[in-house]
Amino acid sequence: MRGAWRTTWLLLAFMVVNFADKAVLGLAGPEIRADFGITRQEFGTAQSAFFALFSVAALGVSALTKRVRTTPLLLGLALLWSAAQLPMLWGAAGFGTLVATRVLLGAAEGPAAPVAMHHVHGWFPQRERALPTALLLVGAAAGVAVAAPALSWVITHWGWRWSFGAVGLVGLVWALVWRLWGAEGPLAPAVGKGMPQSQQDMLTVPLRRILLSPTFLTAAYASFAAYWSMSTLLTWAPDYLESVVGWDLHQASTMVGLGALANGAVLLVHGFVTRRSALRGTPPRLPVGMGAGLLVVLAGCASAAYGLSDSLAVKVPMMLGPMALAMVMLTFASTACARIAPPSQRGVVLGVLTCVYALGGILSPLVLGGMVDSAATVPAGYEHGWLLTSGLLVTGGILAAVFCRPERTAERLGVPETPAAAPAQHVTP
Repeated sequence: MRGAWRTTWLLLAFMVVNFADKAVLGLAGPEIRADFGITRQEFGTAQSAFFALFSVAALGVSALTKRVRTTPLLLGLALLWSAAQLPMLWGAAGFGTLVATRVLLGAAEGPAAPVAMHHVHGWFPQRERALPTALLLVGAAAGVAVAAPALSWVITHWGWRWSFGAVGLVGLVWALVWRLWGAEGPLAPAVGKGMPQSQQDMLTVPLRRILLSPTFLTAAYASFAAYWSMSTLLTWAPDYLESVVGWDLHQASTMVGLGALANGAVLLVHGFVTRRSALRGTPPRLPVGMGAGLLVVLAGCASAAYGLSDSLAVKVPMMLGPMALAMVMLTFASTACARIAPPSQRGVVLGVLTCVYALGGILSPLVLGGMVDSAATVPAGYEHGWLLTSGLLVTGGILAAVFCRPERTAERLGVPETPAAAPAQHVTP
């Protein structure tokens, strides 16, 4: 169905801009620290400021999806986060302005992923959601892959302030396109007064039962670990590659971009394989939670090898290969939590999931920045940080592999599978 995939591509672009906004601070980090004269821990505070209202906003705006259509919500979020970037173009804007704008940006971007996923799930039946969900998360990888070389060029030629202005202007362009082409899907729950509601729209389950289920708890924790890993790489990989490995800004940004492409490749392969299996009706060889969990465990082992090895022959393959497997958990957790929630509660449940895993984005910049500043040497501090990341991934992967069973949980909660709308069956991207 043309409308379903047009919406998916538009929301992919939405997520690209979203993660370019996140990446800009890490890429401009060395220049910002030198300009403002701040330590790594203070810089980590600025990065964590992004997440000060991220989780609260994700939860609050996601709750609005029960009463407000997602199309105008997405437009409002894009306009707000774009406006939040532009004050840094002002030459007198200092560290306080940077922190304040990052708080505002986080409040605008916190709800972006759950609302976008809730919106795209309104275009696809349950069995076909893995690929469009993966494509939205590819926006995270693509955002970094595109932003790393492009923004490093902007920083080199125009200065770090224009890197903020550039992503803000691109966000405004997306908002204009969405205003023209954005629309609700045929499977979206009815919201608003006077809207006809289907039997599925009226189905509700006590939210406590969903959020305390083993599937939700383990998916949320494993997603927290995966998001911690992603945030650590996004915030500190440029500094690590420059300070410890000895690369320049261009080499470091290129490596970060390649790592993001590896993340995107993993998500796409996982999405295509899952979709193909669903359309063929082929049962997976392993329970879906076990398969995703084992991939996260492998990513955790790769993170340990990355941090402990002094050889680029080990570091580069780890960053471009098995470390990227952690991203699979973000796709799996989103589709698993959507499966155990009735359509009318899906946005809220995805918002709570985002609220939980976003804590990784709040904590990892602060914790790792403090570890590096307090360690005897910068390399030793980073080594401890990578080992902590590894431990979180391994434990999260094991828990998901053992306890995350969305179909079993949905059956126990009485949540039927979302049926396919007739025009949406067997669509191709």
